[in-house]
Amino acid sequence: MTTAVQADPVVSTPYGAVRGRYEQGIAVFRGIPYAAPPFGAHRFRPPVPPEPWEGVRDAGSFGPTPPKPPYSEAFEKYLSDPVVPGDDCLNLNVWTPEPGPGARLPVLVWLHGGALTRGSSAVPVYDGRNFARDGVVFVSVNYRLGVEGYGLFPDAPANPGLRDQLAALKWVHESIAAFGGDPGKVTLAGQSAGAISIGALLAAPQAQGLMRRAVLQSGPPEAFERDKVRRMVRRMATRLKIPATAAAFAEVDRDLLLRTQTEVGKLSSPVLGGPSFGIVVDGDLVPRDPLEALLDGDAAKDVELMLGWTSEEYRLWLVPGGLLERVDRLGAVALAGAMARCRCGTEVPRGYRALHPEAGTAEIVGQMVTDHLLRVPLHRLADARPDTSYVYEFAWPSNLPDLSSCHALELGFVFDTGDVPESRKLAGEGAPQELADAMHSAWVRFAADGNPGWERWDETHPVRIFDAGEPHTVHGPRDFELALWTADALRTPESTPASVPVDGSPMRSTELRSVVRRLRIPGSVRRH
Repeated sequence: MTTAVQADPVVSTPYGAVRGRYEQGIAVFRGIPYAAPPFGAHRFRPPVPPEPWEGVRDAGSFGPTPPKPPYSEAFEKYLSDPVVPGDDCLNLNVWTPEPGPGARLPVLVWLHGGALTRGSSAVPVYDGRNFARDGVVFVSVNYRLGVEGYGLFPDAPANPGLRDQLAALKWVHESIAAFGGDPGKVTLAGQSAGAISIGALLAAPQAQGLMRRAVLQSGPPEAFERDKVRRMVRRMATRLKIPATAAAFAEVDRDLLLRTQTEVGKLSSPVLGGPSFGIVVDGDLVPRDPLEALLDGDAAKDVELMLGWTSEEYRLWLVPGGLLERVDRLGAVALAGAMARCRCGTEVPRGYRALHPEAGTAEIVGQMVTDHLLRVPLHRLADARPDTSYVYEFAWPSNLPDLSSCHALELGFVFDTGDVPESRKLAGEGAPQELADAMHSAWVRFAADGNPGWERWDETHPVRIFDAGEPHTVHGPRDFELALWTADALRTPESTPASVPVDGSPMRSTELRSVVRRLRIPGSVRRH
């Protein structure tokens, strides 16, 4: 007895037909171009449509990944970032259970993280097979990174990487019905830099109407200071001995540009700050700070939101390379650096000390920076949109030493891809499948009907906790810490004694200024 072989699925796109593969009953299309290769005349320019092709284009393997430096040895131990060579790097992938225009299934579009300098849609953790298995058409996107995608030049438009993402989103809106998706039920989801990108797209006038829902995992809406990005470009130009213009950078070999970017960005990190690449206000795609636009404007006012973080985000930033122990040893010096990074006075670390008397310096510094950069803006966004917002916290601790519930650990659970080795690089062996079932099904429900399975945000601040036990809702679990960042004088809670020192003894202003200079953090330390 012979079994009929299922023919490869073929779908038409606006630029030509593509042939995918059936994998365990799921139709998978990889490496579909949504824009032309961003090199030659297109380098550092906004994306343009790809050249149409004749016949049927093979979409059986991942397309080229954008130029990016490898992770350092310390981070490569925990994070995977495959490289696929080639120029045609503005491509996307589709997983669908029903490749045909009649299905009208919900769609989830994924923007990967990686600090806007690393990452790609080819990371195995981001495999979309289980979303498709559960009735969601899943799309993952490549976009330009680093100086290619976020360099700021006087002779080129800003934010080309964000413009790539917008072009991909428009492609989805125009093309996804042919793959079985409903363009009226698009959820845009991302983690870290992907979530930051989504915040900007939510506020972008050109993106209005292209998404119905959005998931921001461990990344807030924000815009970088333009001078911070300019400094990065100028330092690269100085090393390369060229003008700080797009025309000059476009003449530089890609590998040399990546090496120079890596050298200049060595001291940049979420904890220490420093020059780096990010989305900037450009008066066009990003006409104003995205968070402020979402807080007090009409942008994306009907888009349903799911927002969240992990309990100890900072551990992925501090554990690799032994920074956790180094920050603990630095003590008051590290706390002073955190105050400079967060632009706050001593009331904030004093409040964290009182709320967590058993915590070490690294934990205090890490939570301060995490709250300032991430949780406070996400809280503000939920407060501004309580009728359409859901908030979660991922609290399961990794089985690997010191990582605990760190940044990016939740990804293998959201995708239900704990079986791939790349997920175990962060989670270790024996991650609970029950937790993956709970998280993945919540994301599927949210994409399908806008309700992940717990109550919407309100004045009681409900937060869904995902940890080793049953998922449960806690009201206001971070309220005391986040209250330390309010504008009214950064007071500690009433239960906090006013005399609690930062680290055993108060720090004199002269000492603090010295620390700021040593850490190379620009600006003065001041009250918020």
